[in-house]
Amino acid sequence: MGQLNYWLLLGSFLLLLATLSSTITARLGLPLLLVFLGVGMLAGDSGPGQIQFSNYPLAFGVGNVALAVILLAGGLQTRIDSFRVALKPALSLATVGVVVSAGLAGAFAAWLLGLPWLHAMLLGAIVGSTDAAAVFAQLRYGGVRLNERVGATLEIESGANDPMAIFLVITLLSIMTGESQPDTLSMLGEFMRQFGFGAVGGLAGGWLLSRAAARFTLAESLYPLLVLGGGLMIFAAVNSAGGSGFLAIYLAGLVIGNRPLPASESVRGMMDGLAWLAQAGMFLLLGLLVTPSRLLPEIGPSLAFAAFLMFIARPIAVALCLVPLKFNRREIIFVSWVGLRGAVPIVLATFPIMAGVSGAVALFDIAFAVVLASLLVQGTLVPWMAKRCKVEVPDYPEPLARHGLRQPGRADWQIVQYRVATDAPGEHSIAHAAPHLEHGRAKPLAVLRGIRLALPRQAERLRAGDLIVLASTEDALPELGRWYGEAQNQRMAYERRFFGDFVLDGDAPLVALAELYDFPITESESGFDVAALIRSRLHRPAVVGDQIAFGNVTLIVRELERDRITRVGLKLDR
Repeated sequence: MGQLNYWLLLGSFLLLLATLSSTITARLGLPLLLVFLGVGMLAGDSGPGQIQFSNYPLAFGVGNVALAVILLAGGLQTRIDSFRVALKPALSLATVGVVVSAGLAGAFAAWLLGLPWLHAMLLGAIVGSTDAAAVFAQLRYGGVRLNERVGATLEIESGANDPMAIFLVITLLSIMTGESQPDTLSMLGEFMRQFGFGAVGGLAGGWLLSRAAARFTLAESLYPLLVLGGGLMIFAAVNSAGGSGFLAIYLAGLVIGNRPLPASESVRGMMDGLAWLAQAGMFLLLGLLVTPSRLLPEIGPSLAFAAFLMFIARPIAVALCLVPLKFNRREIIFVSWVGLRGAVPIVLATFPIMAGVSGAVALFDIAFAVVLASLLVQGTLVPWMAKRCKVEVPDYPEPLARHGLRQPGRADWQIVQYRVATDAPGEHSIAHAAPHLEHGRAKPLAVLRGIRLALPRQAERLRAGDLIVLASTEDALPELGRWYGEAQNQRMAYERRFFGDFVLDGDAPLVALAELYDFPITESESGFDVAALIRSRLHRPAVVGDQIAFGNVTLIVRELERDRITRVGLKLDR
């Protein structure tokens, strides 16, 4: 019992220390996952903690379960609508992109590090895929809001590229250990089994689990446990069948998160917390495996290898995948930059050690150095790169709280709360009638002023500090946030700089606009409205933030309803 208490005390102390350190890293702009990894290294046998830990099978098992939880939470928060703009590029990056990155990295490792070709290609396969934990953490909690095409592509890629990396690693290990000499047909069959079983198992399992959650009446606190237990069961079952459990659990979360589900906000909230716990525990444990003194002699070549992966291999792979899909140069540069490596390469690097491959510990150390460099350099500069590449779109204040409504059919409506900010557009407005209610997408229910709760008509005009409660659809939240939320001058100025000072309806006639601002259009475009012109020039589905330039005029997509462009910003170049 005393030994159990000791390890529980030590583990909880390390977790608490890493979590509290996040306040420092947030100010410095460092990724939080880097802190967990660093605390694990300091607690190891070469640091002040002096903890002796070299149990690679345990780290492998914990890493797999933690990644499964992270992917399930990521799938729950991914909107199915984003697949219309991100599915093709994400799948291309998750398959072709991983192979190209792994091949180029392997060839460079053979030249730079003098590794045998099979060892070099194995190292390339280990570091060839991006990491879901790192990407989700940095994009969703890094203080940057990307346009939907870029953000969804990166998230779906990181959730779907593990099968290809695992397939490459296992295939190369089977050759190196002499277990088999796979031919092209058998390799293709294994690849199809990984993806096929993973996709079918995940979609079917997610549908069945969402039906079960909707059918049974449980206490609200039990629904997250139902989703977690069901998701891990899908993960284990698909793995046992020879498919990709990682792909399956991500797709299961995607299906569950986009179907009507009781207590959906409780499920997402608890799974979000569990995902953070899984990331913290996994990176702490993986940090314990590393001996810094063992890394130092090879740090130079390892960092050179990491630089090649970041600045040459990943950009080439991304360009090959995204140029045919009409991504512009800035988007390609940013997607190349956010090729974050994290727990996945470290977990994959335990495969050769457990298989008894000669020199496997050196491969593990190099992979760990790549992860450190990726989180420290790429992860830290993600917000800066988003601004430089112009893929960031203006953010809006989130509700103080939100709660989904239990209803048959689509679960679009939810209860949200906002605190009316000083100088917000909604301050002094009539409580029951505001501009964002035009399309019936939101309805005020109550106003809490001090300790007095009143109906909107009783409250009359809103005051700063009022808490307003509304029933709202998901697509009305940006407008509500801008209307009631904190009216930061810096944020509003950035929004004006981004979208321009003028706002147009998507159905505004193009001819009148072209005459007014003297920009050229073709004869075939003379009958277009503004939205039709943007669609014709983009050659791809539009997202908020897309820009089309004509001489000294730039049109920017400002609002969408499904696939229809409803409002457009107009910016005049000065």
